[in-house]
Amino acid sequence: MQTILIVEDEERLAEFLELELKYEGYSVEIAYDGRLGLEKALHQDFDIILLDLMLPGLNGIEVCRRLRTAKDTPIIMLTAKDSVMDRVMGLDNGADDYLPKPFAIEELLARMRVIFKRQERLAANQTISLKFKNLVLDVESRLLTKENETIELTNKEFELLSFFMKNINRVLTRDMLLEQIWSYDTTVETNVIDVYVRHLRNKLNTNEKESYIQTVRGVGYVMRD
Repeated sequence: MQTILIVEDEERLAEFLELELKYEGYSVEIAYDGRLGLEKALHQDFDIILLDLMLPGLNGIEVCRRLRTAKDTPIIMLTAKDSVMDRVMGLDNGADDYLPKPFAIEELLARMRVIFKRQERLAANQTISLKFKNLVLDVESRLLTKENETIELTNKEFELLSFFMKNINRVLTRDMLLEQIWSYDTTVETNVIDVYVRHLRNKLNTNEKESYIQTVRGVGYVMRD
């Protein structure tokens, strides 16, 4: 069961969030001031911290800054302040996301799911290296080599290729690739997948007879051994 820490001095809001999150199956703890919230965050392991900006004791920015010197627990800042400067300050001090009040609980849950997916991808990427034919992708250094020749990849190319190499012989649709690489960003069109696949092919297919990523017409792409 994933555990959420709510650091919020508005008791009614904190209790409402607790009720909703428990209904969704999360375990929840509450701290009503910044100092207690920081103490809990440092001495217990939470999957996400929902952190108010304006808190008694220590404000949310200071809690976030101090916590980041010791732990990398994901933090979503919740605040009535919605200026660009406030958002930038929160993110610069280590927050992973920023949600202005008032907000819909559905949006908070969606943002939490995005963070959990990101954490899952990071955990999956702990594999030392991925291999396919004469390609070796070092996940830690993010380097691709082909027959001892290094091939430079952009961040998105790396994420796309590593997903292909973890799913050898599995046909991946454009929607699946879009969800995996671009998460819930609805501004990205599915044809961006075709563009990145073309970039990868140009870098990988130095031999015209060799095609690492194959097109499954009308469906998507696959890497077959």
